[in-house]
Amino acid sequence: MNILPEIRSIYRWQGETCDDAEVLMIVKTTRGGYADLERWLMDNHPYDVPEVLALPVAAGSDDYLAWVASETAGE
Repeated sequence: MNILPEIRSIYRWQGETCDDAEVLMIVKTTRGGYADLERWLMDNHPYDVPEVLALPVAAGSDDYLAWVASETAGE
């Protein structure tokens, strides 16, 4: 997980433009672990509609991808 504090988010919400400081969290999991992660995030995030995205990994080092798979097994 990576946490990037104090990012600036500009977005529209309920018909108004918002400009807020937020924290960006990047969480890595496998495709098989995504549904559980999304459910946990949706249940625990304070926003009504949090930004929860799954981004495809086009490539990565074999060692790193194997580490992610082993660390997220059984979650």
